[in-house]
Amino acid sequence: MHNVVEKAEGKLGLLMPGLGAVATTLIAGVEAVKKDLAQPVGSLTQMGNIRLGKRTENRHPKIKDFVPLAHLNDIVFGGWDVYSDNVFEAAMKAKVIEPMMLHAVKAELEAIKPMKAVFDKAYIANLDGDHIKEAATKADLAQALMDDIENFKEANDCARLVMVWCGSTEKYIEESEVHQSIEAFEEGLQNNDPAIAPSMIYAYAAIKLGVPFMNGAPSLSCDIPALIELARQTETPIGGKDFKTGQTLMKTILAPGLHARALGVKGWFSSNILGNRDGLVLDAPENFKTKEVSKLSVLDEIFRPESNPELYGDMYHKVRINYYPPHGDNKESWDNIDIFGWLGYQMQIKINFLCRDSILAAPLVLDLALFSDLAKRAGMSGIQEWLSFYFKSPQTAEGLNPEHDIFKQLIKLQNTLRHMMGEDLITHLGMDYYQDLVEAM
Repeated sequence: MHNVVEKAEGKLGLLMPGLGAVATTLIAGVEAVKKDLAQPVGSLTQMGNIRLGKRTENRHPKIKDFVPLAHLNDIVFGGWDVYSDNVFEAAMKAKVIEPMMLHAVKAELEAIKPMKAVFDKAYIANLDGDHIKEAATKADLAQALMDDIENFKEANDCARLVMVWCGSTEKYIEESEVHQSIEAFEEGLQNNDPAIAPSMIYAYAAIKLGVPFMNGAPSLSCDIPALIELARQTETPIGGKDFKTGQTLMKTILAPGLHARALGVKGWFSSNILGNRDGLVLDAPENFKTKEVSKLSVLDEIFRPESNPELYGDMYHKVRINYYPPHGDNKESWDNIDIFGWLGYQMQIKINFLCRDSILAAPLVLDLALFSDLAKRAGMSGIQEWLSFYFKSPQTAEGLNPEHDIFKQLIKLQNTLRHMMGEDLITHLGMDYYQDLVEAM
């Protein structure tokens, strides 16, 4: 397989539906890094190392030096938004990055203007945009997006494209008949089926053109049978959903540790306050439910109460998100965890995480863009489970439980890269070192 990874030649276009806080933080950050004004902290592709071979070999190259990733200088940014602000204006309004830093890359940000978005207020009740595509059918909207994609590629002289959804969370829906096959889905586009969400139209347009699609929100989008089937046909990498940033990041770090030590958990109460556009959207109950389902599934998959009823069978898990404008993009999360140990003696853990949502999400967008482009060049299509590391709700093949333990996810990701490049997989067994010593004696 390592013989077929194509080189990252030419420009890579990164298209993002939703040029809000997350996308503008990413773009401003990359431009700042290119000018040596900052470091791309939090990005595994830029800052992370990977061990190769035996521990005695001391080979730990940077991931970006090991696999042929697109260079930051070769990335061209674009996207769609329901507001017409250019990226500099949008970043100033998002108030994530300090104005001094934004002004240092002002020219680059002002040059990026959003294309008109596909938007349906029925899916995001709390947003009112005026920069929206009008068309008779959802099929026409999909075609308009495909035209945008093709025009962007040509205008910016891009060799390849990827798409990462950075838009808001849509209201909760479940799979229905229109989602079951490509034929049903395309017919639904023609008939303006209300069960086809805007994010699905973006996913369809990208996948139809063979552009990798990653979903940063918990909404139902590329994880429906119709689009999974289309991704196979067009040999397109897909994955998602929901960037693993604040509170859930803490859960996937802490819960595996409790589980590894066979410590019991009676309850886990999670509360969040945030005031950005994400908080406003999630203030609507139908949108919060989409996020809640994504956040609640993590602990069940890590603890598996059905396999460990004595430790986790009675665990009570509650998640709350509250819109609080004064905090802006600085999300604050509180976790109260009631645990018990030897002989059932009770203990508590309290976490107060004052995080910056977009600061944690931006490097994930970069990594997903670079890794999905790598997957495409390596001939890997369909669901990319090795990218579970980045998502609250990893996409898996039907019948497979997702892996939520962040440490196991990292092993999966690194072993995929080793496999891709023809290096030995690492099991961390380590017995061979000691067997060699015994044989030498």
